[in-house]
Amino acid sequence: MPLTDSSRLASSKTVFKRELLAYFDSTIAYVYASVFLVCSATIFMNSFFLNAVVDMDPYFEILPLLLIPLVPAITMRSWAEERAQNTFELLMTLPLTPLQIVVGKYFSALCFFVLVLCGSLPIVVMLSWLGEPDAGVIAASYFGAVMLGAFFLSFGQFVSSLTHDQIVAYVLATLFGFVFVLTGHDKVVEVVDGLQPDSQLGTWLYESISVVPHYEALCRGVISGADILYFVFLSSFFLWMNALSLQRSKY
Repeated sequence: MPLTDSSRLASSKTVFKRELLAYFDSTIAYVYASVFLVCSATIFMNSFFLNAVVDMDPYFEILPLLLIPLVPAITMRSWAEERAQNTFELLMTLPLTPLQIVVGKYFSALCFFVLVLCGSLPIVVMLSWLGEPDAGVIAASYFGAVMLGAFFLSFGQFVSSLTHDQIVAYVLATLFGFVFVLTGHDKVVEVVDGLQPDSQLGTWLYESISVVPHYEALCRGVISGADILYFVFLSSFFLWMNALSLQRSKY
């Protein structure tokens, strides 16, 4: 008897709840949250006391570099641990398509990431008490941070689906992060352009691949369809690739 849409939704929610609870049962989740909040707050406060400017620009400027080593700590266990604990086959027997299972896992990771990001809200309270920061820019920057985190989680989970080893999944996801972030830095663009002056490869990578220009635009308060489409398209692409990887693993 085929499942109804409500039954599939209930099963997908079960995957979401299972994964979200697993994050809070894992020591790595608390280590991740602590390291992320301490590092980001320390860097921000150092810049704040040096510049004495009531805004959160320094916080969001450093965020992409912080996420490179920290987001893989969330995603490395996503599929690699399922295989290591021999629960992958059981998960694949659920009356759900691979894509539905992937989406359930993905949104649990995204929910955890947003909860950790909310740990920075006391900074907003402090700035509001000290002065009058631009609330619109701060809200847009948080939106950009969520989109950035969602993107990192998508390719992190895809990489985890390719291996049985969590360490390998962590290293590969970190390398992905470096590629998407460092290709957006001016010095890297200049060096790569210098290696291939005719093709202007560095400029092409900056304009077409790098996450930095899209993220920085959102952090400036410029909400454009092109930037949102970049995040949605690439995140969806990696989720789709994740589902294809799982589909092939079933056979």
